[in-house]
Amino acid sequence: MRFSVNIPNFGDFADPEAVAVLAQAVEHAGWDGLFVWDHVVHEKNLARDIADPWILLTAAAMVTSRIRLGTMITPVARRRPQKLAREVTTLDRLTGGRMVLGVGLGEPMEDEYGSFGEPTSRRVLAERLDEGLTVLDRLWSGERTTYEGKHVTVRDVMFRPTPVQRPRVPIWVGGRWPNLPPMRRAARWDGAMPMLSGAWQAEPPPLEEVTAAGTFLQSARAEAGLADEPFDFIVGGSSPDGEWPVLQSLADAGVTWWDERMPFGELLDNADAIRRRVDQGPPRLP
Repeated sequence: MRFSVNIPNFGDFADPEAVAVLAQAVEHAGWDGLFVWDHVVHEKNLARDIADPWILLTAAAMVTSRIRLGTMITPVARRRPQKLAREVTTLDRLTGGRMVLGVGLGEPMEDEYGSFGEPTSRRVLAERLDEGLTVLDRLWSGERTTYEGKHVTVRDVMFRPTPVQRPRVPIWVGGRWPNLPPMRRAARWDGAMPMLSGAWQAEPPPLEEVTAAGTFLQSARAEAGLADEPFDFIVGGSSPDGEWPVLQSLADAGVTWWDERMPFGELLDNADAIRRRVDQGPPRLP
C-alpha cells in the first residue's frame, strides 16, 4: 500500500510557497504522494482565498523528486480538455512521470458551475466528463485525433510531446459510494476514489463499504476485459501515527493507496495541523 497526503487549494494552501514547503516535508517523512483539490469557488459565501491547483502542483514539483503529485479531483466538465491535456502533460514531463489526474463531476455544483452560467445537470456534466476523458486519452497518444461528441469536438489534431507515462497519465475517478455510475466509470480507467461514509469527518471508512466497493470494481473491470491491467483503489481519512492494524484489512480488501485527510472544519486548510501529521509519517502495520 502507498500513502498520500490530501490538501485543499484554499486557506493556508492558497500560497504556493506553503505547498512547496509541505511537499518537501511529505517526501522527507516517507509519504508517497501529495494531492491537491481543484476548486475555483468553494462555499462562496465564505469568500475563501483560493489558488490555481496547477500552479500549486508546479511549486511542489520543483522541490520534490520522488512523490506522486496530482489533483483530487479535477472537474473535467468545466475544463477545455485540450488545455487540460497540455497542463497535465507539461507537469508529467517536469516531474519525470509522477503525475496522477484525479477526476469527477465536481462539487458544489452551484458554486463551481452555476456561478459562471455553466450547466449544473448531473447528466450533462457526466456526458462532458466522459467525452473529456476520451479526448484526453486520445490526445495523450500523440497520434492524429479526430473526435465528434455531443459536447466536445477535435478535428485532426496531433498533440506533442506526449506525457512521460505511457499509455497515459493515470486517471483516477472519484464519486460517492454506493452510487454505481461513477464507479463504473472508474473501472474503465486507472483507479477509483469512492467517497465512503464518514468522509466529511475524515473517519476511517467502514470496512464493509470498502469491501463492497472493491468487489464491485473488480467485477466491473472483469466485464470490461481489464481484470489483468493495473488498477488503483484509493480510500482515505485521518489515521493515527504509528502502528495501525486496520491497514491490513484495507489491503486485504484491495486498497492500494491510503489518502490522509483532515476533517471538514477549522483544521481542513490549516498548514500547521497538517504539517504535524505529515512529520509523523504514514501509518504502518504492527
